[in-house]
Amino acid sequence: MRIIEYLNKIGIVFVFLYSTGSLCAQQPKLQLGAERMEVILPLLEGKRVGLVVNQTSILENTQVHVLDTLLAEKINIIKVFAPEHGFRGTEDAGAEIDDSRDQRTGIPIVSIYGRNRKPTAAQLADLDVIVFDIQDVGTRFYTYISTMHYVMEACAENGKEVIVFDRPNPNDFVDGPMRRDGFESFVGMHKIPLLHGLTVGELARMINGERWLQSTPDTCRLTVIEMENWQHGDPYWLPVKPSPNLPNDQSIRLYPSLCLFEGTGISVGRGTYFPFQVLGYPDPSYGDFQFTPVSLPGFDTNPMHKDKVCYGVDLQQTAFEGGFTLRFLIDFLNKAGDDRAKFFTRPDWFDLLAGSKELRMQLTNGMTEEEIRASWQADLDAYREMRQKYLLY
Repeated sequence: MRIIEYLNKIGIVFVFLYSTGSLCAQQPKLQLGAERMEVILPLLEGKRVGLVVNQTSILENTQVHVLDTLLAEKINIIKVFAPEHGFRGTEDAGAEIDDSRDQRTGIPIVSIYGRNRKPTAAQLADLDVIVFDIQDVGTRFYTYISTMHYVMEACAENGKEVIVFDRPNPNDFVDGPMRRDGFESFVGMHKIPLLHGLTVGELARMINGERWLQSTPDTCRLTVIEMENWQHGDPYWLPVKPSPNLPNDQSIRLYPSLCLFEGTGISVGRGTYFPFQVLGYPDPSYGDFQFTPVSLPGFDTNPMHKDKVCYGVDLQQTAFEGGFTLRFLIDFLNKAGDDRAKFFTRPDWFDLLAGSKELRMQLTNGMTEEEIRASWQADLDAYREMRQKYLLY
């Protein structure tokens, strides 16, 4: 147990496998979209292919990256497009990504998180099709789905096809506030709840079906390579951390509820080996647990409250089934005292993450979680009804 706890602390994501053959026989093995080569290869043969991929784009049955797999199958990969955090997923949040070349394969890597976040016509000119294969974590503000939107938009404008290799949603819930008009951003492209309850393939279908591609009246030529043996509600443990500060399953479960703290002065543990599993502030009144954010390559090199002792709570072993809760925000807002407005040190950023200014006002005015949740229900009911049209599982 001590070995497991240590490996989990330094950022290894565990996939717990069933050990009895009889139980395995009852549960057919998940087959990711990227693993269905019998479907994929006929769609790509003879075409010039671009990939939107990162470190999560592996085949679980072989642990081989999809780029290497497709090259081994003689598919003509022209270039890779790199999203936030880069092709290898090691860059800090928000850090611009430069063009480069993959050292292993020699394939050019084109940044779409630098000078431009949408592929240009010139970058698409030598391609017939773009494959998107990146693991999402089910939240509106996780930027890989915004990258997918821009890729679809660029392909619709330039007559290119998009193929999405589908993967499970590890935060498979419909919950939280909706994004309102006027709060569009790279962390809120779509009018969906904070937890959207879709796979990336289903979201791509929704983007097309709801005509959300903004620069063109056309839809994207879209193919989703569906998974096999996964249904909504099935648990999923990621074999690779999806971004530098989501190192394990607990951080992924807590991320939807803790990310809103990024609009406050409270640290979520960036600059530690347990980001999005702790909360703290440089004031002993905030709690007994202590941690000190530092420059930590591979996690965060310039974290909030760098080199300062923070006091707060440790959530690493807290039982949390997932979904979205406001209890952590309300608890720390109460710790801030009477001047609740000062808790939100970056109110505009908080509002973009939340999708409107409504949640911040509700919290500032002292509304309970139950009261705030009640204000979302009509929107969530309408969204659930609309969502039904795009479900694949």
